[in-house]
Amino acid sequence: MKKVLVTGGTGYIGSHTVVDLLENSYDALIIDNLSRSKIEVIDGIEKTTGKRPSFYAIDLCDKSALEEVFKLEGQIDGIIHFAAYKYVGESVAQPLMYYRNNVEGLLNLLDMVKLYKVKNFVFSSSCSVYGNIDSLPVSETTKLNPAQSPYASTKVVGEMLIEDAKIEIPANFISLRYFNPVGAHTAGFIGENPAVTPSNLVPRITGTAAGKFDKLMIFGNQLPTRDGSCIRDYIHVMDVAEAHTAALKYLSKLNHLHSHEIINVGSGSGVTVLELIAAFEKVTGIEIPKEITTPREGDVIAVYSDTNKSTKLLNWETRKTIEDMMLTAWHWEKSNA
Repeated sequence: MKKVLVTGGTGYIGSHTVVDLLENSYDALIIDNLSRSKIEVIDGIEKTTGKRPSFYAIDLCDKSALEEVFKLEGQIDGIIHFAAYKYVGESVAQPLMYYRNNVEGLLNLLDMVKLYKVKNFVFSSSCSVYGNIDSLPVSETTKLNPAQSPYASTKVVGEMLIEDAKIEIPANFISLRYFNPVGAHTAGFIGENPAVTPSNLVPRITGTAAGKFDKLMIFGNQLPTRDGSCIRDYIHVMDVAEAHTAALKYLSKLNHLHSHEIINVGSGSGVTVLELIAAFEKVTGIEIPKEITTPREGDVIAVYSDTNKSTKLLNWETRKTIEDMMLTAWHWEKSNA
């Protein structure tokens, strides 16, 4: 059994990835400062898998506390690094906080990778690194246009750090540029449950349907897309989780070091905001009260992925539909109420 450290493991994607790791016989341990998640997520992971991962409530920016974990745990075979702030609007308002948290945390973690000889490292990147795209779908060789938010910039910097650090660190790295994870685990014990008021589209949809919000704000309906709303590549969170496990398996089979692969994780197709809302209304029978407003600063107009590389290298592709995503998100919203 391989020991894998998951930073940000009580967060949305992190917790689902921990579940997938445990179900694939990995020994998962979590570091999370709980600034954007809740300790009860550990209970949800245990209820889902029957296993309780080790947990350390520390901040990656506290380098001495981080090193204590490595001293206590002994050999760590792999790291999946999720821990980062991720809200576009917040990053526009507080860029210094985003750079300090997202970049300093990664730097400290890379120091531990080198010092404690961790061989496999998966970085949680984002499709936001592409900026506003000139042509679709987006492949890993697509030129990166200017980042549209400080959050996106921190992911660009993170990939650059890893690309440079791979020369110095005897390890192999993968940066997964995933698109828009939504939905929840079918068992109903974990889902998207941020400690702050959600700004992502799906929890706003389900929250509006549940009466948490008066109406759903749609940021633009006159953009240059087929219905005027933003286009995104939505992917079920358990498909995303499985991609991270697949990435670790790929890394473990390499017979060389000092490599860094960049791989898209998406469905390969784009869905508009209005189409996603319609899918929710179809599977639930609930009509969402909504209002059109101006486009949001920092939002990319349209982006979806070319998935050839993830299929070829990771032997991975999405399995769940938009309807699966919306139905599991709604079941989670109701059970979490």
